[in-house]
Amino acid sequence: MEGTFSQESAGSRALGRGRGAAVRAACAATLAAGSVLGMPGSAHAAPTTVLPESVSPAVLTASRIGVVPASQQLTVQVWLAPDMAGAAAFADAVATPGTAEFRHYLGPDAYTARFGPSAARAAAVTRWLESSGLTQVHADSGRDYVAATGPVAKVQSVFRVRIGQYRVTGPNGKATMARSNDRAVSVPSSLASDVLGVTGLSDLPPAVPRAAAPVASGPRRSKTSKAPTCSAYWGQHVQTFHPAYQGLTRAALPVCGYSADQMRVAYGATSKDTGKGQTVALTEDEAPTAMFQTLTDFAKANHLPAPKPSQFKQVRSGTACAAASAASASRRAAQSPAVDDEAEMDSEAVYAMAPDADQVMVVGQGCDEDQALLNASLAVLNGNGGRPGASIVSNSWQIPLGDVPAGTVHAMDVRAAAEGVGMYFASGDTPGLTVTGSDPYAVAVGGTSLGIGKSGNRVFETGWSDDYGALESGKWSDAGVSGGGGGTSAVYGQPSYQKGVVPASMSRVKVGNRVVSGRTVPDIAADGDPDTGMLTGYTESTSNGKPGPYRTMPNAGTSLATPLIAGLVADAQQGRTTPFGFIDPLLYRLSGTSALHDALPATASTPQEDRGAYLTGDGSVGLDVFDSQERAYTGQVTAKGYDTMTGVGTPNGAAFLAGLRAGDR
Repeated sequence: MEGTFSQESAGSRALGRGRGAAVRAACAATLAAGSVLGMPGSAHAAPTTVLPESVSPAVLTASRIGVVPASQQLTVQVWLAPDMAGAAAFADAVATPGTAEFRHYLGPDAYTARFGPSAARAAAVTRWLESSGLTQVHADSGRDYVAATGPVAKVQSVFRVRIGQYRVTGPNGKATMARSNDRAVSVPSSLASDVLGVTGLSDLPPAVPRAAAPVASGPRRSKTSKAPTCSAYWGQHVQTFHPAYQGLTRAALPVCGYSADQMRVAYGATSKDTGKGQTVALTEDEAPTAMFQTLTDFAKANHLPAPKPSQFKQVRSGTACAAASAASASRRAAQSPAVDDEAEMDSEAVYAMAPDADQVMVVGQGCDEDQALLNASLAVLNGNGGRPGASIVSNSWQIPLGDVPAGTVHAMDVRAAAEGVGMYFASGDTPGLTVTGSDPYAVAVGGTSLGIGKSGNRVFETGWSDDYGALESGKWSDAGVSGGGGGTSAVYGQPSYQKGVVPASMSRVKVGNRVVSGRTVPDIAADGDPDTGMLTGYTESTSNGKPGPYRTMPNAGTSLATPLIAGLVADAQQGRTTPFGFIDPLLYRLSGTSALHDALPATASTPQEDRGAYLTGDGSVGLDVFDSQERAYTGQVTAKGYDTMTGVGTPNGAAFLAGLRAGDR
């Protein structure tokens, strides 16, 4: 189903901007010198091999401001290589309609026995880590990785790196401190073929937030004016303005946040489509406050049936990091938005689409956010050994290219496909690719700008790519483009399911001196624009740690689109005993049919009020122009048919559900 390009091109792409190969070469040359680095014991160490993609590209531009205390404890994970070729071939067969193996999945233990790293290979890595002086060394239940704990001084020696403190810019734009290894890690050459990568050394924040901050202010009127600042449905309020910006002199106000019912009607979920009997897993890195009570309040506010206690379960996975410190706590606080309702949005979006589905929220733990989130996903896949914890996993997060080795995500997604688990990943809330969304065994969910009319009708839907203009002193200034992720991978070749659907103009990418066809992202899309987001709720946490009142705010991003799609897939699976699993091969067969709504580009003939959102409040005025076609900058485009903003399109109501259900006939 998929082809992998050379490691050199993969690493160069992951490390970014053409500097990756040079950085790795420099690291390898330095490590070969051994004593030049002053690494403990390096003069007599066994031969080592440098692992590509094992240092965050953010280190290249970050300011080193100190060292991490030598005694600080870290927990690392050494990821093991499975029989990737055999596992991928099996995953292709069980996911492709028409094959003899179609939907004959393996349980977690059966997958490990057939394709996972052998017990002997896991034992060899375990012996190396134990002999190096690390403690609490153990493999996870699926032998996906071997974890080990030790002080920074020991970890540096084991992996031939220096771990320093760096000043970086967090997702909220504020400066914060984080730790990271300063170069690629090394492992014994005798074990190098068994190791995919190492995580847990760095806790550098992602370059972009996990979800786009909503622009609409929530209240319908500003404090200084009786004029409304947002609408209950698209086009309820329209603003005329001068001078014109990008040819527009009229624009609708953003929505105050669509209700669950508006979302259900727009995407065609009927009262009979409730996801009953299905389980959706939500992977998070932080536990929300009083989630079940919050979900109950959300249901009441949206006139949905109250959730039953048996419908929601919250569990933890992984091990809390011993490295928690005042500095790391300060860093997390600096990165966090004023209200972090990511987990609440995930649960509520799934509930809006599939109110009778069971939800299991898996809160991962680890020494960094990436490690915690990967732990959460693996916990679902390993399940109870006999079966995974859910057949649908909403991963409403992104890991930037280069932050973790791509092979770790790839191995996880292939395991999921072989087990019949659909891994739905947000394509990202900035233009471009992520390591999580670009994997060919992930269902990458992009974002759209969605106008829902007074009667619940879909007024328009186009690719989420907003060009923001700010009006100051009677003049407009262009502040740049924001939107969902997408593009063409230089790491993975074009999977077979995309052939004949993705046009050559979007699939071709240059790798070295060759032009080849690559994996394109996203696969499918749903509402993600903050101007057209959903009204979500959260429970405030009071100063004494007890749950406070229920509050609401509009929310969006591909972090909203992903659970919306996951909920609709649960609706389609309703009444079935065999899950759909990895749906991309089926999804691309539905391309161009009535099952999918083709999100088309905004054009000059589109009514002005459907081409942008007029933003006002707090004394400022701005305009988001929808579907900004700036391919030279974003590398993405909205077009008829497949495109790199919305994939094959968005769900088209009952026809979408029926199309998925008919896939095995």
